[in-house]
Amino acid sequence: MAAPLTPGRAYGMLSDRTRLRMTDRLRQLGVRDERVLAAMYEVPRHLFVDQALATRAYDDVSLPIGHGQTISQPLTVARMTELLIQGRQPGRVLEIGTGCGYQTAILLKTGAEVYSIERLGAILDLARRNLRAAKLVHARLVHGDGHAGLAEAAPFDGIIMTAAARHVPQALLDQLAEGGRLVMPLGDEEQHLWLIEKTSQGLQKSKLEAVKFVPLLTGRA
Repeated sequence: MAAPLTPGRAYGMLSDRTRLRMTDRLRQLGVRDERVLAAMYEVPRHLFVDQALATRAYDDVSLPIGHGQTISQPLTVARMTELLIQGRQPGRVLEIGTGCGYQTAILLKTGAEVYSIERLGAILDLARRNLRAAKLVHARLVHGDGHAGLAEAAPFDGIIMTAAARHVPQALLDQLAEGGRLVMPLGDEEQHLWLIEKTSQGLQKSKLEAVKFVPLLTGRA
């Protein structure tokens, strides 16, 4: 008799089909950049969630990853990635909030050179394990405070923040290259996604849809 399928094994076998359904849903919801859609299909999201939640890995929901953190819903990940790279090459990207590593993996799959900062050491270790399991180990992961950015690797063509700040950290604006884009959630109880572009004439800011992220905290732990 064959061994019963655990959620992890089942999703290992069905992930092609479930990922295709996910990307079809993302396309229907307005995601158009084929590089983003290809990355969302190619990265096995079930490797980035707890095995107990694997049956929900390809649903369009955020899921807990421990330590009060979450993995963002696929639509949010795809939308933010598209805003960051649409109409250009990804270039050098700084991610604020590595989390479980899923957004990092999507950025890598689009061809970005990724630097990622995480304040929680335990979560950073989780991201490293997940990225190794997905055979995506080319990002530079840093244990640090995202408010400070990563000056030694600047300037960045794109900066993406996966936690909600109450204000735009000046260090991130300083580390953004001219022509670069910053995509981030802003707000406390009420949050919105913002796109900030650095031009030769100054900063262009666009307030976009309502979102819900964990707060961006200072320091590291």
